[in-house]
Amino acid sequence: MKLCNKFAAEFFGTAVLVLGGCGTALFGHVGFLGVALAFGLTIVAAAYGIGHISGAHLNPAVSLGVWVNGRMSWQEMLCYWCAQILGAIAAAAILFGIAKSAGMEIGTFAANGYGDFFSDADVAAGYLQTNVWGAFAIEAVLTFVFLMVILGVTDSKHANGAFGGLAIGLTLTLIHLISIPLTNTSVNPARSISQAIFSENALALPQLWLFIVAPLVGAALAGLCYKCVSCECKK
Repeated sequence: MKLCNKFAAEFFGTAVLVLGGCGTALFGHVGFLGVALAFGLTIVAAAYGIGHISGAHLNPAVSLGVWVNGRMSWQEMLCYWCAQILGAIAAAAILFGIAKSAGMEIGTFAANGYGDFFSDADVAAGYLQTNVWGAFAIEAVLTFVFLMVILGVTDSKHANGAFGGLAIGLTLTLIHLISIPLTNTSVNPARSISQAIFSENALALPQLWLFIVAPLVGAALAGLCYKCVSCECKK
């Protein structure tokens, strides 16, 4: 598959992920469970829809983990990163325009944060004000888990491809159920960047670094760890 096709697939897929997941958070009034399901279902749809074109990474952390694991070149990874970030920002711009057209207050948008990022009203709605170390730990650990599942179900020598997309989507749903109350769930730097740009929360951009670094750290560790585990399995 040509790199331009993969770029288009990643751009489109990441845009749909942000529209589906963050759009549900902004407009859906469905609670934490509904938002978690929206992200999970979007990933399932993307996995079966464009997985054969680009692998449906839709997430710079996923691409990093795949690269560390030796399954793609660094040039291809950088191309994926560009497509994912641009797709996410394009989708966020659409959501921002829709919110404005509906007369909504932008507020936090669907940005990620921790601690004082969440107001008293957010706390009353079920959010928890964890500190920077707690937020970093949950984002890194859950991204690690996410990548271990992805690398496992897409391993050509051991995977059951027919159910791979479903397993990945359900894992992302679980991750959101765990961490929405703590950080609004990132595990995806592109998703976080896109929302922070349009957020009116004064802490969205200053705290953005964590939602870039922590997922990348977790993904890189998963790429290395799965390489070790899979080597043991092949012996």
